[in-house]
Amino acid sequence: MENLISLNVSTSLFPYTNTPETAIVLLTLIIFILLCFCVFLFFMTAILRVFFTTPHVRENVHYILFIHMLITDTLYLFCSIFIFISAIYMIYMPVPICFAVIILASASFVVTPFNLALMSLERYSAICYPLRHKELCTEQRCNMAMLGMWGVGVVPVIVEYITMSYMAGKNSVFDNIVCVPPAMFAISSTIQNTMQTIKFFLSLGTVGVVILFTYIKVMLVAFKLGSRSSSAFKAGKTVLLHAFQLLLCMGSFTYTVTETYLVQYFVFLPIFNFFFLMCLPRFISPVIYGMRDEVFHKGIRRFF
Repeated sequence: MENLISLNVSTSLFPYTNTPETAIVLLTLIIFILLCFCVFLFFMTAILRVFFTTPHVRENVHYILFIHMLITDTLYLFCSIFIFISAIYMIYMPVPICFAVIILASASFVVTPFNLALMSLERYSAICYPLRHKELCTEQRCNMAMLGMWGVGVVPVIVEYITMSYMAGKNSVFDNIVCVPPAMFAISSTIQNTMQTIKFFLSLGTVGVVILFTYIKVMLVAFKLGSRSSSAFKAGKTVLLHAFQLLLCMGSFTYTVTETYLVQYFVFLPIFNFFFLMCLPRFISPVIYGMRDEVFHKGIRRFF
């Protein structure tokens, strides 16, 4: 994920933004991303309206985790788009603001896969332990799990950036900088990218194992029931959808490869990578879930 907010995203664009044609194309692509973000917010508004006006939905742990994931994705999109645009146009800002935005972007990127794992575990408990589902999946435990996810997402990032800032000793809190990590640290970003890659692969790998385990268990129950219209088969499809979302998240790790070997052939590759690898997986989440779930589908239709 750190490739999103490294200078690799923007340095390949800087030499070309002086030409009027390239500047116009770049501005058009950025406007397109912002329009997609506005559509995403529109669907978010419709889904949140259904959630907060429907008591049985508001008290359902599965829907609580889903809304939490959408809010996390919204935070990630806002922070990452802000960082991306500020990096391209060399917008300077105070170090504390940059520090806070980068931490929120990094933490929200990590929280989303953890949320997918919890949603899969909730479906697993509902199908494999239906009599204990309400006991295992309570609102209190759900809130504690969400706090735990943010703790795991935020604390390591804060420790990492404080350590990197101390090692670099480059900027004071009163400086104005372009909001990218290499601007904050004097040391090489190679170490930081390596640390981030290891951390994210471990996190996503753990989530992948959890989703695979829950999918196998749920489908075993579904095959025992023998009905493709059973709740177990529907839960299996939901877990499979979580696995698809996880694969989309893992697609962000191809960012470095394409930036290294292909950017010389296509100047706008960084912004296309940013849209398709970073933003698009989050943009489609409310559309897929909103259209797939009957409760949200009816609410969105009324909203339209």
